[in-house]
Formats: sequence, structure tokens, C-alpha cells
Amino acid sequence: MSDAPLIEIAQVFSILSLVSIGGANATLPEIQRQVVDVHGWMSDAGFADAFAISHAAPGPNIIMVSLIGWQVAGLAGLLVATLAIMVPSCTLAFIVSRTLSRWADHPAVSLIKAGLVPVALGLILASGVAMMRTADRGPLTIAIGLATAAFVVFSRRNPLWALGAGSALMVVAG
Repeated sequence: MSDAPLIEIAQVFSILSLVSIGGANATLPEIQRQVVDVHGWMSDAGFADAFAISHAAPGPNIIMVSLIGWQVAGLAGLLVATLAIMVPSCTLAFIVSRTLSRWADHPAVSLIKAGLVPVALGLILASGVAMMRTADRGPLTIAIGLATAAFVVFSRRNPLWALGAGSALMVVAG
């Protein structure tokens, strides 16, 4: 196997790692754009499947990047993608946390933290919208998506209930 796909995987995910304020899900629209539109590593449907599997599986949602790496270049791709999405952001978080602990009393630190909250929330909201666009856009899937969002926002129940109900509804309708 050529090293070219591994280098591309490392480049894409290491850059995205550094801007993943709010976690990897915050960069989901850009991950989707890079994986589907720019590099053609997966189709929209394959990307949506990887998203669903990674969020249904136990463990961190970052599993999605590992699945993409596996799809592109097997075990080596999985390892490169996982390390590329984790190492830069972990290193940056360590350096920033050390710096912020030294300057914790400075007013600019509080302002920076307050400014990052809406940025992270906006990125996460954009991720949800981007994933709705990649999913099957039939009336039933749109209704399930909107009902799930309403359930999570207005209910104090575990979101797994929505996951089970949506899955069951698709099985019955399919």
C-alpha cells in the first residue's frame, strides 16, 4: 500500500484536531466535507452509517474518525486517523491549560472562556444540521430527526429511548 492515503489522513485529521473546540463532533461538517467531497473516501450514505455506528457504539464519539481511517486504509489508516485526531488537540489542551492556570486571575482569561462557549455550541449545532443533510431526506427520516431533537431538548429521559424508538419505527416502516 502507498503511504499517500496515510499522509492525507494524517494531514486532514491533525488539522481538524486543532480546531475541534467542543470535541470532534463540533468539526463534523468539515470532516464530512473532507471525507466525502474533497477526498471521496466515502459517500454521504457511508458517512452517515459511520456516524450512526460510532454514536451507537460504547466509547467516545471519536470512533467515527477511526472508522473513516479503517475504510480508507485498513488497520494502518485506523491508527493514523485516531492518533491524528487525538495527539494535536491533547497536546494543545495540555499547553493551554498550563498557561491558563498561570494567568487564571487575568480578566482576559475569563473573557476568552466566555467567548468559546457560544463558538463550541454553534459548531455542535452545525454538526447536527450537517448530519441531517447527509441522512435520507424522506418525510419519515425528517420527522424522526425533528422528534428526536424535541425529545432530547424537552424531555429529561435518556436519549437512548429516542434511538430505540426511531430504529423501531424505521424497521416497521421499512
